[in-house]
Formats: sequence, C-alpha cells, structure tokens
Amino acid sequence: MGSGAGERGWAERRPVLFPFLLSLFCPALSEQIRYRIPEEMPEGSVVGNLAKDLGLSVHELPSRQLRISSEKPYFTVSAKSGELLVSGRLDREQICGKKPACALEFEAVAENPLNFYHVSVDIEDINDHTPKFTQTSFELQISESTNPGARFILGSAHDADIGTNSLRNYQLNPNDHFSLVNKEKQDGSKYPELVLKMPLDREEQKSYQLTLTALDGGNPSLSSTAQIQVLVTDANDNPPVFSQELYRVGLPENVLPGTTVLRVTATDQDEGVNAQITFSFTEAGQITQFDLNSNTGEITILNMLDFEEVKEYSIVLEARDGGGMIAQCTVEIEVQDINDNFPEVVIQSLPDLIMEDTKLGTHIALIKIRDKDSGYNGEVTCKLEGDVPFKILSSSINTYKLVTDGVLDREQTPEYNITITATDRGKPPLSSSSSVTLHVGDVNDNAPVFPQPSYVVHVVENNPPGASIAQVSASDPDLGPNGRVSYSIVASDLEPRALASYVSVSAQSGVVFAQRAFDHEQLRAFELTVQARDQGSPALSANVSLRVLVGDRNDNAPRVLYPALGPDGSALFDTVPRAAQPGYLVTKVVAVDADSGHNAWLSYHVLQASEPGLFSLGLRTGEVRTARALGDRDAARQRLLVAVRDGGQPPLSATATLHLVFADSLQEVLPDVSDRPEPSDPQAELQFYLVVALALISVLFLTAVTLAIALHLRRSSSPTTCGCFQYSLCEKSGPVIPPNYSEGTLPYSYNLCVAHTGKTEFNFLKCNEQLSSEQDILCGDSSGALFPLCKSSESTSHLQAPPNTDWRFSQAQRPGTSGSQNGDETGTWPNNQFDTEMLQAMILASASEAADGGSTLGGGAGTMGLSARYGPQFTLQHVPDYRQNVYIPGSNATLTNAAAKRDGKAPTGGNGNKKKSGKKEKK
Repeated sequence: MGSGAGERGWAERRPVLFPFLLSLFCPALSEQIRYRIPEEMPEGSVVGNLAKDLGLSVHELPSRQLRISSEKPYFTVSAKSGELLVSGRLDREQICGKKPACALEFEAVAENPLNFYHVSVDIEDINDHTPKFTQTSFELQISESTNPGARFILGSAHDADIGTNSLRNYQLNPNDHFSLVNKEKQDGSKYPELVLKMPLDREEQKSYQLTLTALDGGNPSLSSTAQIQVLVTDANDNPPVFSQELYRVGLPENVLPGTTVLRVTATDQDEGVNAQITFSFTEAGQITQFDLNSNTGEITILNMLDFEEVKEYSIVLEARDGGGMIAQCTVEIEVQDINDNFPEVVIQSLPDLIMEDTKLGTHIALIKIRDKDSGYNGEVTCKLEGDVPFKILSSSINTYKLVTDGVLDREQTPEYNITITATDRGKPPLSSSSSVTLHVGDVNDNAPVFPQPSYVVHVVENNPPGASIAQVSASDPDLGPNGRVSYSIVASDLEPRALASYVSVSAQSGVVFAQRAFDHEQLRAFELTVQARDQGSPALSANVSLRVLVGDRNDNAPRVLYPALGPDGSALFDTVPRAAQPGYLVTKVVAVDADSGHNAWLSYHVLQASEPGLFSLGLRTGEVRTARALGDRDAARQRLLVAVRDGGQPPLSATATLHLVFADSLQEVLPDVSDRPEPSDPQAELQFYLVVALALISVLFLTAVTLAIALHLRRSSSPTTCGCFQYSLCEKSGPVIPPNYSEGTLPYSYNLCVAHTGKTEFNFLKCNEQLSSEQDILCGDSSGALFPLCKSSESTSHLQAPPNTDWRFSQAQRPGTSGSQNGDETGTWPNNQFDTEMLQAMILASASEAADGGSTLGGGAGTMGLSARYGPQFTLQHVPDYRQNVYIPGSNATLTNAAAKRDGKAPTGGNGNKKKSGKKEKK
C-alpha cells in the first residue's frame, strides 16, 4: 500500500506546480513536496522516497543528516534509503475530524548546509466507521386523525467518515402506512423524515414497529439500524405549529453563559389540555452548550462557545401539545469568530551551538506561527526584536526561517537572546513573543597574545638550580582546547645543545626555570624566544622575546698579578735607591677582579709596614711611592703587607707582601737575598733529594776520573800539567748563593771558569797556560752567582772592586707595571729573581750560540740578545763582557771578544774602568 501511495504522491504533486513556480519568483518560498496516502497505514509503510524527491543521493545521506521536524512523530526518514516512513497511527477522524481536507504538514531538515523543505502529506479517508444512531430505538406518537402526508422528523445517525464514505441515505423497511424521505441540512448532514401515507385507525392497530437503516457511501457500504415504535393515539385534531420551520442566528464566540440566543414559538388551535405546548430538544443528550426553556421556548447559552472548536450548531426542537401531537423545527446557530486567540510562536530545529564562523545567510532554525482565529484574525506577521545579527525570512504561510545576517564573534558576544514577536491583523491586534537563547560556538580564530612584546629578567648569579626566574603568560580568548595555551622555547642565542642545561619553561604555567647556577663572569646575558601555542586545529601561536640579564655577585676575590707571588704567598724583593726622593715610584701592585661594577672597584691598603711613614700607597692606583727620604735609622730592608679590596658587599680581599731593599747596587742585595730562608715546599724537598743523589753520583764519578788522571800523570811525570782543581791552586772563597729551584730555575748546575787574560783556552780539568799573578779564575753556577774558584799562588787575595754605577736599568726597563710609570731613571739591577734568572739564561744561550757559530753574541752588536727582553736601552754597555772567559761544557771553543783580539786588548767588565789598587772585581 505504501508503495502505491508513494506513486500516487508523486503524481499528486502536479497540483503543487503553481506554488513551485511561484517559489522561483519569490525567494522567501521554498519548494513544497506533497504526498497522498490513505489513513490507517501500518507502521513502517513507505510514503515516498523523500531523499530522491529532494535531489539527494544515497551517498549524501550520512553527511546531510536528513530528518523530520514536526510536533507529533507521525513520520520518520530512513537513514539508509532516505524513504519517508509511517511511524505512528494515522486516524484521519482523530487528526482532522470533519474537515473535508486533512493534510499533515512538516519540515524535512537537511544539514551541511542547513536547509528546510516543506512536506505535506494528505490523509485520505477510508470507510472505517459505520453510521451510528444516538438511540437504538425511538417512540413516536401519532394521532389517528392525522391526515396522510404528515411528516415527522426522526433521529439522525452520525458517521465519522467524510466524502463518499460518510452517511448517504436512510431506508425504512417496507410498510403500507409509512414512507421515508431523506432531508439535508445546511451543513450537508442528512436526516430522515417519516411520511404518513394512509390514515390510521387506533381501533384497528394501536402501534407499528418500523426499522430505520442508515447507510454510508463506502465500498462496501456500512450501515446501522434503529427501531421506531409508532403509537396511534386518540384524536387530537390540531398539532402544534412553529412560527417558522428553520431558525437561523449568529453569535460571537465570546458571549457569556446565560445570554439568550432566541425564542421559538408554536401555536395549537386546540383548546384545553390539547393546546398546552411544551418544547424540548430531540437529541437532548448531545446538546451541551445550550439550554431550552420547555415552557417559553427560550434558548440560552449554557457554556462558553469556541469558534475554533465548533463553528456551527444545528438543533432540532420539538413542540408537543397535551394531546401528544408534536411539531418540529430546526435552529441553526452560527458561531462568529472574534480575535480572542494570541498567535503562538513555535521554534523548531534549533541547534545547540552556532559556530562563530557561520557564513551569512545560513539557516539557523525554523519558526512556525499558529493562530486559531480565522480570516484577518488569523493572519500573522513576525519580526525580530533588538539589534541582532539575524533576520527572519518568510518560507511559506505562517512559516519563517531564522538566518544569519551578520558576523558572529563569540569573544565579543558569546550568546544572543532572540525575541520573536508575532502579531495578527485582528482589531485590536494581538501579539505574543517567544525568546530563545542562541549560544555561539567557539572556533580557533584568536592566537595567544602576550601582554608585552618582550620581557627583561634580571637574575643574580649563583642562583640555585631549579629556581623560577620568570614567568610569561599569554591570554587566548577562545574556549576549551582553542584557548588552552602551552609554552615552549623555540629559539635562543645559546647553543642548541647547551640550551636545555641553562633554562626550561613549564608548558602549562609558562614559568621559566634555571637549570643551573649562572655565572656572571662566563655568561652575562642571553635571549630566549618563548612560544605560546594553543591546542586548536589548526593551532595558532605567538612568540615573545625574553632577555635574561645575569647580575653580578661579589663572588670573586681580587687576584694580584704583580708582584708575582711565591709559594708562600709573598712577593720577591724590589730595590730602592738609597737616594730616592719623596714621591719616587718604587713599584706598583697590579690586581684584577673578575667581577664587574662596584664589585670590581679595587682599593689598595697598607696592612702592615716596617716603617709606617716611609712609603705611601695609592688608594686606587696601587702605586708604591716613597713618602720621605731614607733616614740613617731606617732599616735597609722593608716589608709591606698590602691588602687589595673590592667594592662588593661584603668586600673580598687579597694580600700581597712586598720586600723592599734600599741598595744602590746588586752586590748589596745579594747577601740579603741569600739569607732568605727556603720555603718549605714538598716539591723543593724532593728536588733537593734528587740533587743530593746526583751530587753523590757526580762526586763518585769525579773521584774515579781524578784517580785515573792522577795515575796517568804520575806515569807520564809531566811537570807542566796544572789542574784547576788542585788544592794548592784552586781555592773556594767568597760567599756562595745556593740555587733556588723553587723559583723556576733549571735544576742543573753549570760551573763557569772565567779568567781575565788576553787569550785563554780552557780544556776540561786542564789549564794550558801558567796562571799569572794578575789572573784569577771566577766560577759561576746557574743561579747567577760568580765567585773566585781558582787563583794563583803568587797572587795575593784581593777583593774585587764594585761594579761601575753605569751598570743599571732605567725605570722604564724594570719588569712589572712600575716600568710604565714615570719614575726615577736611575734604576738598579732587575729586582725580580725570575728576571735575574732569565737574564742569566740569556747570557748562557748567547754564549752557546757564539761557541757553535763563532759569531758575536745576541741579536745585535753589543746587545747579547738582551734588548728583546729588557728593551732597546739594555745593551752590553751595562753588563761587563765576560765572554772571553766563559767556558761552555761539551764544547772545545773558547768565547773571545773579537774586538779585543783586533785591538790586542783584554776585555774589561762594565765600562772598562778598573781601580788602580789592583783589587779584583767581584761579580
């Protein structure tokens, strides 16, 4: 049945062609699809292929989500095939009553994009109801004097079906005295009238039994019967007569109960009891809205009328006299509509959320307006209240679509309270409003935003690892995952591998943690790029620059660069001329501090001094100057304990000990230096033991060699052999300065034999010439000390004269930072032991070079290579020339002065000046 109904529905859409063509010219109207099906179709029957009729393919159904939007679930759509199916009982009489046309209208909703389609299903009537009488038996009294042709209205039957299936006619069983006539009321309903064909005679037959049958027009036809008993009464010659057979009256539906509708009148020409007339409703059980006064015939309102329920009433009244004769008339009451119903706004297919990126013109919801009134009272206009980004479009009669008319922004307006007002055209017009809240759904249309474009963080060094140093925070006005922000470091000026060991950021809170303790001296600043990224799809992000400035703490004590400290923490000695004037720059304490700023601002203080008023110390420069001239009572050896403090809080300091010796020459300084105690150093002690062991081995070796030489000499008996090591010839005298291996000198001892001769040749342990009385031999070791080792027995012991005073270094040639100051130009021999050793080593290296190459010493004439270390002013004129008497171990060459050979003169030390007393100079 459903299939056939579907085909009929397709065919029956032809009458809808005009509305469809109208929709082409009116954008507000949409195509309406109409089906026609019979009532009482079983559940699940197919009405038609709705998806096909809408132009949707089966593959589109899952995405379009085709469904039915209606108040009552009479129909549903198959999700697989798109067919419209019956989902509930379709009883036309229950749905539409006596309406000639019964149609169920609803909307088919398709999403993605959202659209509405109007569907109308006409319900055809089937003959499923039989005509029914209000009573199964009637009693009718007719006087025997009634003339043939008299008519009597009988009780009518009611059929719920309409059209051809409704009540068609009445039939009376065959009878000689009575016949039946079918009559029709103004509303189209039929009722029977009994007609007397022959006179009645009570004496012959007192009653008659008749059967009244009501038939409908269905196929097959349905019927019902009622029994009529006709009682023949004694003669009452005149029946009551109504003033008119049909009474018509119109009443507004808002009349109050008790209001008189009309008064019917009837007369009877008889007298006495036969003339007393009473009025009644023939179907009193079904008349509930009106009341009838049986004596006066006045009809009044019993209950409120409602045009929307019953528009017209047809009532049969009966007038009966005292003799039992009756007369009937019909009263038709038309209920007039008034504007007493407010329009009703029904919103259907309203989504839970409207996404904020919804395009203009998108369908949001379907609005239906209902007004039970008719005519102008039922014509309704609809509008939106307020300024909202929506508008209403008319779709069909009393049907509207709610569509978007502006840009939605959830961050500005998360929801809209929409008020829809419907107003009819009655007088006065009635209106009603319906409010609905539309929630705007969030899309990821906002990137995270930092409150400032960059951050500058100050972190003091030596911070605890794992401590929080900063926090960045970005806001995202979106909701849910679209507004959930996570943080990460995406770039830095640090090495990528080292970045993780410096800082990290919490992905949830944006707190930046230090992974290590920062050191201001190694890293003063670095820059990070922190990214805030939401969890939307696609994700949006924003970057911010975070510059970390590592602040300085006073965690580094000053470090003394000059004077260089020995193992015991004290500085070596500096010499001061005895004739130094006040303000003479003695030396300068140079210190540095790895900190910066105030923490590196150094100040110099004297903690201890042998003579407190003898020297002054620059507070900021560290320059040590003489405060006054040296007095007779002042000691030649002075000690200063200098403290170097920084400007930190609390301040850190370092100390340096300065040993200052007042002397005009190096010879005055050496005895004091040799008296200095050796520092207790495990490394020095180890070296001492090694030297002792080496010395013992050397002694044993020399002893063996000496014995071998002595045996050889004894055998040869050569009288010219003279050993430098004979006790009668060689004698050790003078002070000896032990080598200081702890100060960086070479742990080897070289004995140098030096003699003042014009031409001298040395061999190992052998003297080629007889020593004269004016010749002496000077032996020197690696420590730089020179002393007489071998001398002739003919010569007397004389001390060497002091060196020439020209043998000095200028103030600019002295080591250390003091050399850069403008001090006294009459400086003394280098006052640093390390510089002294370097000078000696250079002398030996120059001598070795001359021995190997036969060239002059040094890098230039008369410089011995010393100007490279002590400046261009330091030349050989400051140093006595002992090259001709220097013996190089491992070589058979003798260093001689080429110039002396040419001149035939013996070289002299210093400036060549020698005292006439004949005393030997001592170095």
